[in-house]
Amino acid sequence: MTLITRRNALKLGVAGGALALTTHASQALVEIVVTGGNFVPLPIAIPDFASSDAAFGAEIAEIVRANLRRSGLFSPIDPASLPSRVGDVENEPDFAAWRGASVDALVMGSVERGGQVSSQVRVWDTQAAAQVVGKSYQTDPDNYRRIAHIVSDAIYASLSGGTGYFDTRIVFVSESGPKANRVKRLAIMDADGFNQQFLSSGKALTLGPKIGPNGSSLAFTSYEDGNPQVYVSGLGGQAKKLINNAPMSFAPQFSPDGGTVVFSVSNGGATNIYAAGAGGGAPVQLTSGSAIDTSPCFSPDGSRICFESDRGGSPQIYIMSAGGGGAQRISFGEGTYSTPVWAPTGDFIAYTRQSGGQFHIGIMKPDGSGERILSSSNQVQEGPTWAPNGRVIMFSRDPGGDAGPGLWTVDIWGRNEQSINAQGYASDPSWSPLRS
Repeated sequence: MTLITRRNALKLGVAGGALALTTHASQALVEIVVTGGNFVPLPIAIPDFASSDAAFGAEIAEIVRANLRRSGLFSPIDPASLPSRVGDVENEPDFAAWRGASVDALVMGSVERGGQVSSQVRVWDTQAAAQVVGKSYQTDPDNYRRIAHIVSDAIYASLSGGTGYFDTRIVFVSESGPKANRVKRLAIMDADGFNQQFLSSGKALTLGPKIGPNGSSLAFTSYEDGNPQVYVSGLGGQAKKLINNAPMSFAPQFSPDGGTVVFSVSNGGATNIYAAGAGGGAPVQLTSGSAIDTSPCFSPDGSRICFESDRGGSPQIYIMSAGGGGAQRISFGEGTYSTPVWAPTGDFIAYTRQSGGQFHIGIMKPDGSGERILSSSNQVQEGPTWAPNGRVIMFSRDPGGDAGPGLWTVDIWGRNEQSINAQGYASDPSWSPLRS
């Protein structure tokens, strides 16, 4: 692979210190270095995709542009100002013309739909006059937008060195109706807010959905029996209560292999963490005592669990072995910490922090060092969930009053904060892995 010959590497500025994320030329084209400097997104040219249906080709290209723009790493150039308005994947570009338009990275694509939606894409380094990547893709015509997400992931990976996160889905709680009588239903949508589907009827209060590592299983808390209980199901399938004879169970999370679910059980004033097979079976108690231990989450290798506990007097983040036993506190900042979630890359834990009259979404390393606040608001914001590449976090924010919550994203550098259109009020997001 070649290195885009820009005078400056792509840099993401982080005030108050540096957080390095560097890739090498053998792995990627663009070196992403987080320093104290200002960040300038990489200009990228994406002409409309060639197609026998010109409107369809333009739509697919615009989805790709929107994905890359939303990532914050790229700045797609207005197609009207490009040397060519339509991509040509069959021939080598006129590199001089593209360089004259100040284009360093160029995407040429084509797309057709028949029995399958098929696409070809080539990414070019115009400065080196070399192809970066050339691939073909297919997907089901019933969800044609997927082809744009798959292409976006390929572009993102080839130019940033990390894996993409566009061909993913979000499970969340969709809220509708007046605040005093709001209906909450489980729903799923693409990562950009499109293709929304409901997974539950809303007859029973349902909270805290977590999608499994295979992308097709779901754990959640439901009040169907009157008290909160953890259920496991396939997406939109028949739900099964995880354990029986528990007064209250809640806050589930899957293990990395999907075979185990950890969750909290409240009984007699104490709340402790348990683990059970995702298909049911006898639960194993992992914590004990009179404290409130909740929001467990496995490390990516399955060896440890982070969780929230007030055993020290206020809610803080602790880490213990996946088998239970002694726990180590890792949060020591001002205020309280809750809802810890381990990054799929293993290098950070995201959390909700409440201090100074504000709600913060932050990250820290598993040993508690390197704490960084990514988003702060006087509105309630909570419940972070990670994109599968470990670079973006989604969370919910509730302005209060008669309005309802919405979904927001922010990257791990505390930049590019933006709302996600969930077609209504939304909370409790859970990000799926990349679809296969």
